[in-house]
Amino acid sequence: MNTPIVSASGHASAHAPVAAPAALPVLPRPSAEEFAAVLEQGHGAYMPLPQFGVIDTTGDDAASFLHAQLTNDVQHLDAANARLAGYCSAKGRLLASFLSWRSGDTIRLLVSKDLQAAVQKRLSMFVLRAKAKLVDASGELGVIGLAGDVRGALSGVFDALPDGVHVQVDGAAGTLIRVPDALGHLRYLWIGPKAQVEALLPSLDGKLKRVSPAVWDWLDIRAGEARITQPVVEQFVPQMVNFDVLGAVNFRKGCYPGQEVVARSQYRGTIKRRTSLANVAGELETVRPGTELFHSDDPGQPCGMIVNAASAQAGGVDLLVELKLAALESGTVHLGAADGPALRFLTLPYGLPAEV
Repeated sequence: MNTPIVSASGHASAHAPVAAPAALPVLPRPSAEEFAAVLEQGHGAYMPLPQFGVIDTTGDDAASFLHAQLTNDVQHLDAANARLAGYCSAKGRLLASFLSWRSGDTIRLLVSKDLQAAVQKRLSMFVLRAKAKLVDASGELGVIGLAGDVRGALSGVFDALPDGVHVQVDGAAGTLIRVPDALGHLRYLWIGPKAQVEALLPSLDGKLKRVSPAVWDWLDIRAGEARITQPVVEQFVPQMVNFDVLGAVNFRKGCYPGQEVVARSQYRGTIKRRTSLANVAGELETVRPGTELFHSDDPGQPCGMIVNAASAQAGGVDLLVELKLAALESGTVHLGAADGPALRFLTLPYGLPAEV
């Protein structure tokens, strides 16, 4: 396992100062028509996704290097599938989350844009003698999300479409990856050379509605898939955001930073916190990731934290919230303080294991 060198000040060198990340912008609430373009039968939408960056990893040792750093199996990642993965600190806390896939000899990592520079810098510190190089490919690649009844439109761009979740196909226009459905609607990510993607987008306009990237953030939340962004870096072990359930952790692979903590949490029954789906009154200007949550029965200390937030189609803000499991058994959970707005809990689209 790679371990950062600790300086005389007691801080790990892997936390060397980097340029302050640009915060992700607060996106305006999408219109009713934008939500409807995804949700109504027979309709579909596409949305450029500037909230993501892409790190390309190349070289003979690219797969083995990433395999030793991330929570999932990268060594055996093939050209037909994509995988979720986390990147942890030595204490097992998530520094970033990725969608990873192969594009030719390159392994690509889709990451929250506000973390891309810092995460790339930190990973690069551990390359050492490995034949691997990490570069920021965000400027060269376009990232497009598609949701709803989009298969007909996509068949005009790709010769074949992926038929299962996290299945990918490559074509002249780039890579198309099917990602988990949201509210029963199909979703895809299209990542390709930016100039080529932008040249092809007008061909979709007659068939699909172009909508705000905020719709994608909402769909990710309704799919129950947490995304690590700057406000919640180092707050959660992978199980707290359900990454074990979502297939983002391989418990049979070799060592990686934080692996002992992650494994101990899994096998010793110490998972006492999980991520749930909820809605709360308000707008994104005040309902933000990293905001603490409080329980009516224990107002003096937080019981959880907002992981992700997005404007909801039915009003208010939909949330992925990490909470003590005990907080769901009785009483109410509130935003910011025990007398803050109460959360209304919704049903995740997948089940969670029974904790003992």
